[in-house]
Amino acid sequence: MATIVLIGSDSALLEGLAQTLAAGGHRPHLAESIAEARELAAASRPLVAVIERQLAMTGSEVLGLPLARGGAFLLYRTTASTTGALSAPLQRATLADLTLPLERQRLVALIQSVEERARLTGRSRHPTPPELRAIDADCKK
Repeated sequence: MATIVLIGSDSALLEGLAQTLAAGGHRPHLAESIAEARELAAASRPLVAVIERQLAMTGSEVLGLPLARGGAFLLYRTTASTTGALSAPLQRATLADLTLPLERQRLVALIQSVEERARLTGRSRHPTPPELRAIDADCKK
C-alpha cells in the first residue's frame, strides 16, 4: 500500500484520517509543516501528500516536497469557503481540493486512484511487467 503524508495544524482531524488510511493498509505519516514533511519524505517518499490549504498558499515550498513517481498533491480545508487563490504552478500540480472531514471517502478514493494509476502506468519503484508495457520489444526498429 501507499505511503501518505498528512500535513496540517488540526492534529485531531489528521489523526482520524491517519487511522482511516492505516485501516485501509496505507502507511500514513503526520507533519505539522512542509519542512517537517520534507524530513519525513527524505526517508521514504510518499505517493500522496495531503496538505492543509493554508500551508500550501506559498506554493513553492509545497512543490519542493519530494513525492514518489506518479505521486500527487491533495489540498484540504475544514470549511467550504475559498480562502484565496493558489499560484498557477500549484493549481496545475494539485489533483483535488477537498473539504474535510466531509469528503473523507473522496480522499480515500483519490488515494486509491493515484496508487492504481502509478501501478498500472509503471510510475512506481517496480518495473512495469512486460505484459503491461505499451510498446513491445519486437515493435522497436
